Amino acid sequence: MIERLADLVNGDARLVHRGRYVNTTFLFGIDEAYYLIRVADGRIAAVTPGPVVTPNYSFALRAPRAAWESFWQKLPAPGCNDIFALFKRGLLRIEGDLHPLMANLLYFKDVLAAPRKVSA
Repeated sequence: MIERLADLVNGDARLVHRGRYVNTTFLFGIDEAYYLIRVADGRIAAVTPGPVVTPNYSFALRAPRAAWESFWQKLPAPGCNDIFALFKRGLLRIEGDLHPLMANLLYFKDVLAAPRKVSA
């Protein structure tokens, strides 16, 4: 799913417009694998799979594969429907400089939920 994130986000004009002032890189972790996701003017400019020598990112979101798969269901179960629900259940770790995340929270929530559009 993460490999398709750029197409899903960049193809959504409303979402790109909402994030038009977002310029950052964040780390997205699934189990032990991770991806650096670079956002430029609300568009996903790059999704770089790890490992990288010296990862540079503002914040990190890490959760087990099962948690992300539950989160990405078309209609997620209670407790899996939001990143803060995952956090509250101890499934998601949020690390780093939280200012870019919190200042653009609705944008990032919609970016992370974008794979729901294609889930069966």
